[in-house]
Amino acid sequence: MEFFKIRRTIPFMRHALIFNVVSAITFLAAVFFLAYRGLNFSVEFTGGTLIEVGYQRSADVDRIRTTLDGAGFKAEVQNFGSSREVLIRMHLQKNQSSADLSQKVIAILKKEDSAAELRRVEFVGPQVGSELANLGSVALLVTAVLIVLYLWMRFEWRFGLSAIVANLHDVVIILGCFAFFQWEFSLPVLAAVLAVLGYSVNESVVVFDRVRENFRKMRKASTEQVIDSAITGVISRTIITHLCTQMMATTMLLFGGPALHYFALALTIGICFGIYSSVLVASPLVMWLGAKRDQFVKPLKRSGARDEHEGAVV
Repeated sequence: MEFFKIRRTIPFMRHALIFNVVSAITFLAAVFFLAYRGLNFSVEFTGGTLIEVGYQRSADVDRIRTTLDGAGFKAEVQNFGSSREVLIRMHLQKNQSSADLSQKVIAILKKEDSAAELRRVEFVGPQVGSELANLGSVALLVTAVLIVLYLWMRFEWRFGLSAIVANLHDVVIILGCFAFFQWEFSLPVLAAVLAVLGYSVNESVVVFDRVRENFRKMRKASTEQVIDSAITGVISRTIITHLCTQMMATTMLLFGGPALHYFALALTIGICFGIYSSVLVASPLVMWLGAKRDQFVKPLKRSGARDEHEGAVV
């Protein structure tokens, strides 16, 4: 299915250097903000208090969040198990215990609804948070390594290296945005980052597959012309795929509430940069690393040499 068909090949690679200079500047800016400001980790990573509150009827999560914000408490509030159960995550202040914090919170909530009932209070220590951060880093590293191995086996090592550079470019820019704006980095955001990594790889595979196909079909074309033709040929598919995915992410961003807000925001940033990196970062890297037709198409033997060999045998 195609929205449109482009008859003329668009010369993307003619401007490849400009695109990659922009990418390098953006990447370095993201690394700077990550190093200078760091990520604003949520309670799961830094440690804090989990408070479960029960109600006799469906709880208004937005109202509870507004009430706690008005009292000076920054909290993550979401339903837990059912619409009548609410889970509240809060950071602990210095010289403050979980018991004191929970009593203050339940007192505030009882003023709004006398039916509010404290069910349980748990302390999440920084040791757990450190473990989650380490496991998240390991997950990113293992994913990156497996992606390189997969693309190396399916295509060629130049394609694997180009794809992982482009995909890590997307991940670092997402993290840089969260560091610059100090948006809260939580487990759902980490899941979104891993999803973007796989999503971007899919786009790279589609482009690389068309490049390999064009190397076999366009025998008189240069590598630059082959890549331009491949990108032009998948533009319609790219628009359809990314538009549908972005519609889903936008829906979560607008109507998913605070619980899904940063998850959807990370997906949106990743989708936008995923298109850019797969087409305008990975493809030029493949060209600059020296991808050639000979790597996919075996050269034909000259007929004269074959005839001479056959005559000598006879």
